[in-house]
Parts: sequence; structure tokens; C-alpha cells
Amino acid sequence: MESVINISEGSDFSCLAELGHAAGTSLLDMHSDKFHNRSVFTLYGTNVYEDSLNLVRKAFQLLDLRNHLGVHPRIGVVDVVPFVPIGNSEIGHAILARDNFAKTIAAEYSVPAFLYGPNRTLPQIRREAFVGLAPDFGPSEPHPKYGSVAVGAREPLVAYNIYLAGSDLAEAKEIAKQVRSPFFRTLGLQVGNEVQVSANLIDPFNHGIHEFYEAVRALTHVSRCELVGLAPLKVIENSPAALWDILDLDLDKALEVRAADKNSDPPS
Repeated sequence: MESVINISEGSDFSCLAELGHAAGTSLLDMHSDKFHNRSVFTLYGTNVYEDSLNLVRKAFQLLDLRNHLGVHPRIGVVDVVPFVPIGNSEIGHAILARDNFAKTIAAEYSVPAFLYGPNRTLPQIRREAFVGLAPDFGPSEPHPKYGSVAVGAREPLVAYNIYLAGSDLAEAKEIAKQVRSPFFRTLGLQVGNEVQVSANLIDPFNHGIHEFYEAVRALTHVSRCELVGLAPLKVIENSPAALWDILDLDLDKALEVRAADKNSDPPS
């Protein structure tokens, strides 16, 4: 099982170090962005459920949504907790982990928890939470300190950012709109002095990083690319190796390679 937890903190290094420690031995990668004010923690292995709980508990201990500023949409201190089946694991295992996790967090912290996947999407929660959509667990209003949390069960996806050569936010938003599809969920965002098209690639094995890059590049000049967290090895290998530097790819950013390296490390 994999869990890719998005937490609304991206710049306080001492806080991030505590969060990383709380994630325990399951932590494979932490990707932080100060402008998004968001960090993506990739957890993988047999202790993912317990380590995810410990990470989220630490986030609730350290963070307060009322003090949060960042360009990325969020509904809570712990914004998204997806469980992802890997290898022989099945989506049913992820759904069971999702439901138990959401129920536990809602009970412990009186925080509303919304479930997504396979029958409800994360964008639907962002649009409809507390309007047309009630939480699946917990109170009917956001917690004043923690907000709410979206807990999911989904297949692997890839989070990916493309920075544009110009700094026109309107252009970034328009390009995000033009390349948006059932396979690419996109936003145009201002990040410091730069603008980016930020995306979740929903079907990365069939509509992957290179296809998304070419779709954006056909419309504008690209400054640089950024893989957020890790990606499945097959997704990386499906992109032309000659473009890996441009696409911000290498084998160390493959989930399977990072997991194998971690398992082969001598005990500390």
C-alpha cells in the first residue's frame, strides 16, 4: 500500500522535520513548496496505515489552518490522504484503509472527513463540501483549527507542474483550461515570480508526463518542469529518456526504485 499525504505546510523546516519523523519507516519521499505552502509525503510498505495515522496526528498537533497562506487549494491542515494499492494489493484494500482512517481521525479530532474514490472525485469534494455535500464522518461544519480532510482510495496518479517562460497568470490559467481533460486535472497558479500549470495526471500509464508536457509546450514556451513526489517506474520509463532532464525525471524518482533502495539500506 502507498499513501500520498498532502499537508498544508511547506516552509517551516523544523515543523517539516517533525512531520517526517512522525511518518516513521514508511516515509520514502517528502516534497515541499513554500508558495503552495504544501508538502507531499509519500509513504509505502506494510506499516503505511499506522505511520499515516502518526503523521496526521502530528500535523494536527503542530498546525493551525487559521495561520495558513498558500496558492494551492486546501480544505484542511491535512488536506488529502489517499490510499493507493500497489503490486498485489487491490482497490478494496485501499477502500478499507480509507474508511477506517477517516472514521478514526473524525472521532479523535472532531474533524469532518470526506471520502473519495472510486465513486466520488476529489474535485467534487473541493466544489461541494459543506454546500451540497455533507461529511461522511465527523461534524457538519469545518473544525476552526483543522478544517476538514479528504480521505481517498484511488489508483496511482502523478502530480506534475510545468512552469511557463512568462509570468502571466492569465496565460497560465488559459493554458490549464485548454489542456484540461479526463486525464489531466489542471490549475494555473502564481508561484512567487513564476506561473505554472499544475496538474494531476489521472491515468499516467496511458496518458503520461511526456504527453502532458507536449500538450503545454504546443501552446507556450516552457521554463522548467517539476515532478511532485514519486512516480511509478513504468510512467518514468514511458517518457523518452533523452528528455528526462527537461522533464525532471530519473530512476531515483521511481516509487519502486526508492522502495528497493530503502529496503537495502543497512540498519541505522
